[in-house]
Amino acid sequence: MLALPMTAQASVAPDSAFHAYARARLADGDGASPLAVENYRLALDEDPGSPAIARRSYLQALESGDLPLALRSARLLDAEGLLPRDGTLLHIGDALNRKDWAAARTWTDRMAEEGNFAFLAPLVRSWIRLGEGNYDPPILVAKDRADILARRYMDEQIALQALARKDVQAALPAIRAALATRTSDQDALRLTFAAQLASQRAATQALELLPDDRANFALARSDIEQGRSRKLRREGAPLTPAQGFGRLLTRLAVDAAAMDGGEVLSIRLARIATFADPGAESRIVMARLLTENENPALGLAEARKIPVDSYYGALAEAELIDALDGAGQDEGAIALARSQAAAPNAEAERFVRLGSLLAGAKDFSGAAQAFRAAQARYPADAMPWTLLLFEGSALEQGKQWDEARAVLERAAKIEPNEPMILNYLGYAQIERRQNVDEALALLKKASTLKPDDPSITDSLGWAQFIAGNVEAAVPVLEKAAASAPGDATINEHLGDALWAAGRRYEARYAWKAAATFADGVVAERLKAKAKEGMKPEYAAP
Repeated sequence: MLALPMTAQASVAPDSAFHAYARARLADGDGASPLAVENYRLALDEDPGSPAIARRSYLQALESGDLPLALRSARLLDAEGLLPRDGTLLHIGDALNRKDWAAARTWTDRMAEEGNFAFLAPLVRSWIRLGEGNYDPPILVAKDRADILARRYMDEQIALQALARKDVQAALPAIRAALATRTSDQDALRLTFAAQLASQRAATQALELLPDDRANFALARSDIEQGRSRKLRREGAPLTPAQGFGRLLTRLAVDAAAMDGGEVLSIRLARIATFADPGAESRIVMARLLTENENPALGLAEARKIPVDSYYGALAEAELIDALDGAGQDEGAIALARSQAAAPNAEAERFVRLGSLLAGAKDFSGAAQAFRAAQARYPADAMPWTLLLFEGSALEQGKQWDEARAVLERAAKIEPNEPMILNYLGYAQIERRQNVDEALALLKKASTLKPDDPSITDSLGWAQFIAGNVEAAVPVLEKAAASAPGDATINEHLGDALWAAGRRYEARYAWKAAATFADGVVAERLKAKAKEGMKPEYAAP
């Protein structure tokens, strides 16, 4: 039921706050963000003092990107003492955008007092001082816990501040340090630094950041080499304090997304970042986080805000492909992925993305070809084992087992102690009842290397069952099922082993549990087993 923001009355006018709030909650639940936002706005108009409406409208405004509604809701919540901690960040960005340095300083002081984001304060204050024309670099204390957290973002912020002051010599060492520590979104960061250096007549240093064998950098390199000053001034404009703050929150959002349970916070941080800095880097991260958190429609909208002819256009297209895939628009995603992979000097990740999409569409031959093309981007002695695993998986699913096995064995030679390779190679042979003893040895090694992985534990237990050692198989499969109770394959394996061990009531229970999460042919097989018991034609593959 809806949590109502006011006392329900016997008769409620259709244009009341209650009705608008109810419509907003229903639209919110159905993923209809524009409709939800519009009705939260109407509800606030009708009942501007309701904390319940303000709270929901604040959250929806952040997800959908409605800055006026977010600020309005935040002010109402703050008046009631209910402002979320990230609301302080929203107000800092707003003050910086308005160049209200006094307000920005006040909100930054409050952020420091509240504690949650206190480690950002030295970096934010340096942007405020830059805006005031009285710049001092941020100073961090080595032993201070908050400053240790801030150090992760220090080099990039120092570089951006130096470029904002047109001090190329101060920026260069900070740029090198930032690129050495930043692994995610490094292409976007290189483009930002290169464009700003080139716009400040440091073309040589800019080109050094953009390898000439990368499609992602082709447009920027061409403009820099040709000295297209007008476009360079546009793409490489120094950041304002608000934009610098936005980049800081973007990095924080990426880090939050990598933490357990950090998904919601990461989206809110990323959205506040786009309010402060509506540039390409922030929107690329926002699009990715929305898609990863099952909102590909908003992810699509965000990625499409980045011009295709900007330096970040290719990076935005990658997010667009993922969002199209997440939205079930497989053909559009594959077509765009093919176009990206056809570009001169296409990066390996473009072929991996295409291969993954083709495998999802059951074009396993095309997928294997794409993964081989990705491998061609690496020297033979630096081949990532993951690309061989991807190719081997595509070949195996495409019923080309002999070729798949050869590729997987190459991967195992590169990384002989990688549990994923050992598990795949071992289990694929067990499925085919080939080389059972050899496959069992591979799976025992994989399980020793990664004993808490339920899929590997299941593979080992099933291999023991196939090898005829039911007594050893049952406890191993029970362990796997306890770790992954919602896995249909694991529960079916356990049921088959329990039946063979004479524990038939428990076997039926395991099959019924498996059927809850299965579909198609597997679901029918499980239903038959639970009803009739184990028959040869019902055995798990």
